Amino acid sequence: MELEKQLKQKIDNLNKPKGSLGRLEELALQIGLIQQTLSPELRHPVHLLFGADHGIEREGVSVSPRCITWQQMVNFTRGGGGVNMFCRQHGFELHLVDVGVDYDLSAYPQILNRKVAPHGTENFLHGPAMTAEQCEQAMGVGREQVDAAAAEGCNIVCIGEMGIANTSPSSIWMSLLLDLPLEQCVGAGAGLNSEGIQHKLDILRRSIQNMRCCGKQVIPGGPDTQGVPENLQEPSLLLRYFGGFEMVAAVGAMLRAAERRMVVLVDGFIMSACALMASRLMPDFLDFAIFCHCGDESGHRLMLDRMGARPLLHLGLRLGEGTGALCAFPIVDSAVRMLNEMGNFQDNKITKYF
Repeated sequence: MELEKQLKQKIDNLNKPKGSLGRLEELALQIGLIQQTLSPELRHPVHLLFGADHGIEREGVSVSPRCITWQQMVNFTRGGGGVNMFCRQHGFELHLVDVGVDYDLSAYPQILNRKVAPHGTENFLHGPAMTAEQCEQAMGVGREQVDAAAAEGCNIVCIGEMGIANTSPSSIWMSLLLDLPLEQCVGAGAGLNSEGIQHKLDILRRSIQNMRCCGKQVIPGGPDTQGVPENLQEPSLLLRYFGGFEMVAAVGAMLRAAERRMVVLVDGFIMSACALMASRLMPDFLDFAIFCHCGDESGHRLMLDRMGARPLLHLGLRLGEGTGALCAFPIVDSAVRMLNEMGNFQDNKITKYF
C-alpha cells in the first residue's frame, strides 16, 4: 500500500534513531492508516458509556447487587465517578446512555434514555438474554451514538460500560468464540472469593449446557421459525443469547466507528470481549482498535493474546467504565504529535546516521 510506505518513510525520517520511539511509531502508523493521511489528528474525543442490567445477576454471580448499576449511573451525572475524573483530565466529552438499567432514570436528563427493556436482559441460565429484535435495537443505539459523536466532529471514541454481572457474558463470549475452557475465562469480577468464583463458573457452565440442549428448539423472538443454528458458536447467536444490552450497544458502536474510519480505544476485560465479538462480525475491525489496558480479570491477557493485541498499559485496574482506555489516551495523543510536530533530518539539517 502506497500510503503505508509513505507513512513509514515519514516516521523513519523524523530526527531520531529509527524505531527509537517504539510503540509510538506503531500507533502513528496505525492512526495514519485509519484516517488515510500522512498528518492524522485527534478531534473532539468522545467517551460513550452504556449502562444496563443483566438477568444472570439474579444467580449471585457478582459480589455487587444490581442496584449499583443505577446508583453509579446517577453518580456519573454528578461528576463523581472515576470515568468523570479521567474524561475531565483528558478532554473527553462524556455521553451517558441507558440501554436497559433496571431503574427509572428519567429524573436525570444527562442520561440519554434508550432503554431496550425496562429491567435489563432475561436470565440466560434459562433462555436467550434478548430477542433478535432487541439485539438489533441495542446495536442501533451504539450506531446512533457514534453517528451523533461524528456529527460533532469526533474522530476518536472511547467506549465504557456500567452493568453489574457483565463479566459473566464476557467470559462466555471469550470461551465460545475462542474455543477455550470456561475455567480459563472466568474470574473474580468485582471481587468474588474462591467460593464465589466456583459458583459463578458452575452457573455459566449450566447456562452454556442449557443453550446447547435447546439447539433444536426455536429461540423466542427470532426473525423466523428456524431453530438454533447447528454451529452454536455463531457470533450473531452468541451476541444475543448471552450479551447484555450495554455490551451489544458497545459492539454496535465499535462496528459503526470502524465503518466511519474512527479510532476506537478499547478498555479492559468486558470491552475487550466486545471487541472480540466485533472482530468476528467485521474481520477488519481490529485495524481500527487500540487496546489500551490489560486488567487483572482472569483470562484477559489470554484473550488479548488470542487477538494479537498488545495493550498499552497494565495498571491493575478493574473498575471498568472505560477508565483504563482513558488513561492511555495521552500515549495515543503523543503518537500523533510525534508524527506532526517532530522535525525531520533534512529540515533540521541533521546528518542521517543510520
